[in-house]
Amino acid sequence: MENNLHIRLEEVIFSSADNKISKQISKLRKLGKIRKIAPRLYTSNLTDPDKEIVRRNLFLILGNLYPGAIISHRSAFEFKPTKAGHIFLTFKYTKKIDLPGIIIRLLEGPGSLEEDNPFSGQLFVSQQARAFLENLQSSKRPGPTSKTLSIPEIEEKLEQIIRVNGEDELNKVRDKAREIAKKLKMEKEFSILKTIISTLLSTHSANVLSSPLAAARAFGYPFDPRRLQLFEVLFRALKTKEFKNRPDKNLSNKSFRNFAFFESYFSNYIEGTVFEIEEAKQIIETSQPLPARNEDSHDVLGTYQIVSGKQEMSIIPKTADELISILQYRHKILLSARTNKKPGLFKDQNNYAGQTSFVDLNLVTGTFIKGFDYYQALTHPFAKAAYLMFLISEVHPFLDGNGRMARVMMNAELVSKDQSKIIIPTVFRDDYLGVLRKLSRQLDTEPYIRMLQRAFEFSETVHGEDMSTMQRHLENCNAFLEHTEGILKIVERE
Repeated sequence: MENNLHIRLEEVIFSSADNKISKQISKLRKLGKIRKIAPRLYTSNLTDPDKEIVRRNLFLILGNLYPGAIISHRSAFEFKPTKAGHIFLTFKYTKKIDLPGIIIRLLEGPGSLEEDNPFSGQLFVSQQARAFLENLQSSKRPGPTSKTLSIPEIEEKLEQIIRVNGEDELNKVRDKAREIAKKLKMEKEFSILKTIISTLLSTHSANVLSSPLAAARAFGYPFDPRRLQLFEVLFRALKTKEFKNRPDKNLSNKSFRNFAFFESYFSNYIEGTVFEIEEAKQIIETSQPLPARNEDSHDVLGTYQIVSGKQEMSIIPKTADELISILQYRHKILLSARTNKKPGLFKDQNNYAGQTSFVDLNLVTGTFIKGFDYYQALTHPFAKAAYLMFLISEVHPFLDGNGRMARVMMNAELVSKDQSKIIIPTVFRDDYLGVLRKLSRQLDTEPYIRMLQRAFEFSETVHGEDMSTMQRHLENCNAFLEHTEGILKIVERE
């Protein structure tokens, strides 16, 4: 019997006007080989829930049941059902159809245009300009049952076009929308779209925009929305914890400078600027670079010049503009010898670390402005220091020197509140870089916070009027070892 049934038992099977196929489907049902899950729709999967089968085969089902339909409105952007299970198609008529786990919303409207994209055999997808127009139609059902995205969501999608591909690409969207608006009878929607795009391109007042991201673009300070979500995650983790105060023991100018020497030494070592301790001492004591390593020597000198000055290190930003100004001033000192790295200026080309791409050069200022809000809302000096260090590290605003600047700004926050500064010693370098990557890629805040707390606890023990005594203490803590040679020890001192 089975050999005479010529229907392949795919997971979903559709009814047919062909009498032979219809009879075969009936036989398969009687044999228990398939079952009906909706009008005109059968499955050979006898175990999984109907709604899972429908979800897996959604576009195949839509194409077979409604050939020529256009995935439109919000579905053209989202390519999945809404949280309420709705998916929207433009078709020959308007109708609502319930399938297991899915509500199909057919909307009567114009058929496919020349540039609407064929999809899954018998469907089309609204081209980008058409989708924007469709989403600007009025809707009586806001939320997950609405056929349209919200205005702020539309604005953010338009802003993203500029952010990724530039203003010319957004102008192309506007030109295409103008071309097809009459065919679609969406002249009113085009007028709205034109106003939003003109505002994003700063030719209209930004007051018409609803999305903070889009408004930032219109005011000239677009930001990185993914990074802002990351900063919010870190902010919440820091805001909900209590942190120990660790008052600075290096109260004299001499002991402060002793600490600053090792702070500068280790901060440069992390970035690959490696000197023997005695070489670094010679550079600092003479304020002269080693002849064979002029730029590297100046990196150590520049870092030390900033971190050894208690007055300079007591300056912290009160506004986002001050944050940017302080960063650029200190960076100019830090990289004074590396003119090819444009000291004091934000990057003019994007930078990467392995597979990580940092904030786009066009979004640096706006991301600092938005990220500064979380910094201001923190209170404990350790929390503010931890947040600010990660903010700068993640934005990576300069062509070079970003890690050192992040640690300088972290420690300035601590100095301003009479707390011990933090050293990241060589033996702790891999722990430090590893948790930065983990926070950036996996949004895991706990390892980052624990790492800095341990470095804070260790650094509190590094104090004294005699540099040699301080160096011996660091050696006892394994500070100068590579991570493969030992682990950081915290050795209490009298």
